[in-house]
Order: sequence, then structure tokens, then C-alpha cells
Amino acid sequence: MNHDAYSDSYIREILTGVKTIAMVGASPVNVRPSYFAFKYLAERGYDMIPINPGQVGKTLVGKPFFASLRDVDRPIDMIDIFRNSDRAMAIVDEALSLKTLPKIIWMQLGVRDDAAAAKAETAGIKVVMNRCPKIEYGRLTSEIQWMGVNSRTLSSKRAPIPTSGMRLSLNRASVGGGATTAADRIAKDKNNKS
Repeated sequence: MNHDAYSDSYIREILTGVKTIAMVGASPVNVRPSYFAFKYLAERGYDMIPINPGQVGKTLVGKPFFASLRDVDRPIDMIDIFRNSDRAMAIVDEALSLKTLPKIIWMQLGVRDDAAAAKAETAGIKVVMNRCPKIEYGRLTSEIQWMGVNSRTLSSKRAPIPTSGMRLSLNRASVGGGATTAADRIAKDKNNKS
């Protein structure tokens, strides 16, 4: 798998195929990026599970926090890693210890660990690195165009404004080369500072 570029069909297949997403590093602080991504995905109908040992006993948009992936009481389709790259391998190891393996390991913007990705893929788990499912969902549904961003997605009709629990179609036609170069630039800058 080339983790420098993902096809729209690969991302679409993931976002349409998963139902339960555990976000490792979710924060209840409403100005944190993980809060926005968690809330957005929950509003699109995904069964979101916040993972953060420091927040157990609290909730995030009505969903109770779990201390670890092992504490979750149901199978997880996708694990969204909202932690630094140096924590990715430990999270993949924990995912591989689960009774039911997740289908997807998704590492957020700026998070990349090729060794962790290879380990997950060897176990049959699909991997996405240095991307945000919130951004990819918005781009592929054309929802992101409401903010004046060119989604590179073509349609003669504007996507409807979603209501709570509504999923927009991820099957809109996209212009080729829908890579997010800004995300690649951020990751490169982070790696150069290390």
C-alpha cells in the first residue's frame, strides 16, 4: 500500500463500511481538534467511542469515555489515532490484542508510523495515515464546499445540509488527484523538526 496517496475509492470504501469508531486521544475540551472530529462523525451516524484514560467517568457528546481499547464492550470497526506518531505502535499493539480485530487503523493528520502500519497490514487490517476522516468525509460528500473550500468533487446538485445522524452520499464523483497536499506538507514539516 502506498501511504503517500490514497485513492478516493479506498477512502470511500472505508467510510461507508465502518459503523463503530474508537477515537484514541479524544478530548472533551470543545476547542480541541479531536472534539470537533468526534462530534462531526457522531452527528453523521457513526457509533463513536472516546478513548482517554484521564477522562473516564466523563462523556463526550453523550458517549462515555473508556480507559483503553480493551475496555470497550463491543467490536470496533475502526480505530482513529489522535495521538502523536510515537504512540501509534503501542496503539496498534493494543488493537492486535483485541478479541475481534478492527478492520481499519486510521492515523490522524500529522500521524505516521510506517512500521506500525506494516504490522497492522500483516494482520489484515487496512491502514490510513496522515489523514482526517472528518475532512475526507466532508470532501467526498461535497459538504466541505459549504465553507468555501474546493472539495474537488463534482455534482450538479449541492449536497443537502445534514441533520443529526444523517449520512450524505460518499459516492459523488471526484476530480482525479484529490490528495490533500496541505496534510502532506504538515507531516513533512513535523518530521523535519524532529
